[in-house]
Amino acid sequence: MFKLRDWIDKEKIDWSWLSMNPAAIHILEQNLDKVHWGWMSQNPAAIHLLERYPQKCWTWLSQNPEAIHLLKKYPKKIDWCELSLNPSAIHLLEQHSEKISWFLLSKNPAAIHLLEKHPQKINWNNLSENPTAIHLLEQYPEKINWSHLSINPNAIHLLEKNLQKISWCILSMNLSAIHLLEQHPEKIDWFYLSQNPAAIHLLEQHPEKIDWNRLFFNPAIFIYDYFTMKKSKIVLHEELIQKMFHPKNIKKFYDWGFDVGLE
Repeated sequence: MFKLRDWIDKEKIDWSWLSMNPAAIHILEQNLDKVHWGWMSQNPAAIHLLERYPQKCWTWLSQNPEAIHLLKKYPKKIDWCELSLNPSAIHLLEQHSEKISWFLLSKNPAAIHLLEKHPQKINWNNLSENPTAIHLLEQYPEKINWSHLSINPNAIHLLEKNLQKISWCILSMNLSAIHLLEQHPEKIDWFYLSQNPAAIHLLEQHPEKIDWNRLFFNPAIFIYDYFTMKKSKIVLHEELIQKMFHPKNIKKFYDWGFDVGLE
């Protein structure tokens, strides 16, 4: 159970960007007339909605790691280029290797074994984004695309040693780069930073710099709604207490360390 942070302006909701936000399902479920079904087809937390309305969801469904069962059910609907990005689709891609987009597969963190077997097919620009490809990038540093590498959360040690090569606008989306961005605030690109979950404290401090459209893609705009969670459990607590203290359980209280007056 989540709610928007108090400082988020609900009047500025961008339903297209929100449709991709896995933390926004409770809102999307209540506003199906406003969601962007194409964008929501990428949302791994929306799979129950996509299953309910399959006719609306094929635009980018092949990228969705939770949609493999739907893609298997409707194989003619598969977009094999987009499927090449899907970390849950490796077994399908291996079975249909002739349909792989090696350009996009180079980004796929679950495809590193395929890329290592076929190095001649690697797209090194996209591989530079791949968080599981650091060992390959370190072996061939001359092939690194530093702009693409700037979004790679596992490449911080390389970026820290090559600050002059960083693309700071792309780095602004990097979950692992907040310390670098805080050290160089003048280089932050607030447009891209707005979608970075690790930057939520910076965004709260500078609401005037936020790109509000991209912000609604950011799962960190939601926090646990503890009041609603507690309220929803009241009935469960009452039932639990009733069962625990039912007369048939009185004899069990001896082991609880207090006298229940049964002697």
